[in-house]
Amino acid sequence: MSIEATAEQAQQELLDEFEMFDNWMDRYQYLIDMGKQLPAFPDEWKTDERKIQGCQSNVWMHHSRDGERLHFEAISDAAIVSGLIAILMRIYNDRPAAEIRDTSPHFLEDLGLDKHLSPTRSNGLHSMLARIYEVAEREAA
Repeated sequence: MSIEATAEQAQQELLDEFEMFDNWMDRYQYLIDMGKQLPAFPDEWKTDERKIQGCQSNVWMHHSRDGERLHFEAISDAAIVSGLIAILMRIYNDRPAAEIRDTSPHFLEDLGLDKHLSPTRSNGLHSMLARIYEVAEREAA
């Protein structure tokens, strides 16, 4: 992915990558592999205020601002959830707050994630998305 790609382009690139796989077992493995590439997350960031509520596994998300861009980092103790975090980071990380706020998460339906994730994982994914949008809304104001 080029650094200049928009959030919409990042979603399309992700869809193109997932189309290479014929079945959901391969897609899950790809998700897990993506999650293994997440950067290290400092233990001191694993605090209650950074913890995402609504996730079955433990998920922490940190954000900071660099000029107009919002930077997110997150980690989970579950392999597939880490992959979901990697997807969210590709689409929403290091983007202006207004772009994040205005980018619909159509990848959920386009990839079929809502149909293929367990209800608890889907709930956790939506909780992570809600946090990203909440931060973007607050920072765009």
